[in-house]
Amino acid sequence: QVQLVESGGGLVQAGGSLRLSCAASGSTSSILAIGWYRQAPGKQRELVAIISSGGSTNYADSVKGRFTISRENAKNTVYLQMNSLKPEDTAVYYCNARRAPGGSSWGQGTQVTVSS
Repeated sequence: QVQLVESGGGLVQAGGSLRLSCAASGSTSSILAIGWYRQAPGKQRELVAIISSGGSTNYADSVKGRFTISRENAKNTVYLQMNSLKPEDTAVYYCNARRAPGGSSWGQGTQVTVSS
């Protein structure tokens, strides 16, 4: 099993920045990729960014050029640096670990609110 704990959410004005952290514990050697997802009220959960165990990354079009996903292997932590935040970025942000040989784990989520 893999446990994930997110932190770093909060309230920020439009144009501001936040950095989210996702700390993994447990069977971390089984992790194939970690992704950040978000869910706004009344909307479906969507993938924001993902980083594989090999270091490759992918981003949603809506955040390209503004968000950066990175990892610190020594701390089993993945970060999401969010710059130039917009009100439409307001959501609960979750991290998800895709595991070998199958399945995934979710964190509890952290609220990000961007005021206009």
